Amino acid sequence: MKNILVLGAGRVARPLIRYLLSHSEYQLVVATDDPQLARTHVGEHPRAQIVRLDVRDSEATGRLIGEADIAVGLLPAPLNPGIARLAIEHRTPLVNTSYVAPEMAKLDREARDAGVLVLNEIGLDPGIDHMSAVDIIDRVSELGGTISGFQSSCGGFPAREANTNPWGYKFSWSPRAVMVAGTQPARYLRQGEIVEIPGPELFHHCWPDEIEGLGAFEIYPNRDALRYVELYGLDGIRNMIRCTCRYPGWVETMKAAVDLGLLSLEERSWPAGTTYAEVTGRLLEPGNACLAQRIADRLGISVDSKIIARLEWAGLLSDRPIPETSCAPLDVLGNRLEHLMRYQAGERDAVVLKHVFWVDLSDGSREEIRSTLVQTGEPWGDSAMARTVALPAAIATRLILSGAVTATGVQIPILKEIYQPVLAELAQRGISFSEQHFRTFAGPFEV
Repeated sequence: MKNILVLGAGRVARPLIRYLLSHSEYQLVVATDDPQLARTHVGEHPRAQIVRLDVRDSEATGRLIGEADIAVGLLPAPLNPGIARLAIEHRTPLVNTSYVAPEMAKLDREARDAGVLVLNEIGLDPGIDHMSAVDIIDRVSELGGTISGFQSSCGGFPAREANTNPWGYKFSWSPRAVMVAGTQPARYLRQGEIVEIPGPELFHHCWPDEIEGLGAFEIYPNRDALRYVELYGLDGIRNMIRCTCRYPGWVETMKAAVDLGLLSLEERSWPAGTTYAEVTGRLLEPGNACLAQRIADRLGISVDSKIIARLEWAGLLSDRPIPETSCAPLDVLGNRLEHLMRYQAGERDAVVLKHVFWVDLSDGSREEIRSTLVQTGEPWGDSAMARTVALPAAIATRLILSGAVTATGVQIPILKEIYQPVLAELAQRGISFSEQHFRTFAGPFEV
């Protein structure tokens, strides 16, 4: 019997837990600071145990990791390097779905010396995006082709019938993580030149995009695409960008939030009784005009604009007291939006992942490859986000335990021994791509 430690029991944990418990040779310990939530995922399964754990207690966490054959981390990204150090110390493989932070990357040599695999970025984005991209890149290379341009975009949002608020968004994963992602800088390649976008300017860069069968969306840059040039084996590529995908309206509203200071991460004290209007007003220059007009003046827009209407809908101009007493403006905004943008019982979310490759073929011709994944959640069941994040991590966990994966060190799922079987099993479970080939080129990155 193999012992699996699952750290965390949040929004995406249930599909992973249930997948692993479907294999009779595994027993699970689910360690979390919310045992009640974990119980809703586990039920009364005889091969599952729930343990209350504060992962900041390194002694208790290390003890659980040491008792496991593998650990799966479903925790906030900043906690992962500390968990990885404990896993390396106890020679326990670790799987998580978060990006490789610099502190994590520095552990590569230590993990290799210990013969331990620390597999990161094995969710949806990052995760399925890497695996599906490298699968196509390898196929193009085997045919003698060269990829001169690559655009990838991914997003999770309400299914059309559940898109019931003016922001066009509901939270299927950590609200704070969504907000913080909007503060991150980005880099990409355009016509061989590096484009660098500071965090505060992220939402100034946006393009329309059409997804067949779903309609119009907007995409904007997502983090540092350049770090994947070498990892994907795309040396010499002239155009490469990774993007986030949203319904139209989200980008302009988030740009307004940034410009107003609502995405500031600076911790502040808020006296008891502080209202949302006062929070917003304190981020503006003093003035005698009404709050809506002051906001409009700051943003250079009409007081009757949709942006002002969305901020009003969110209650950010209201006399409602905020519940926080000490936090950053970003958390005031994120907590408020989480309250308003929840999925109601029976509502479905949707996930879209779209790759576009521009290929120079060996015969001198050129081709555009479009590969698209569309998933919708199950009414009264698992969300599309939960399935597409959790199942790749769960399948990879099984592969590692079976000995099918022999890699060590700090890795992402771009190795054939990982991505081929994971993609194959995902396809068996209905998570697969449609692929189209064209002899014409389109999109914001003409090559």
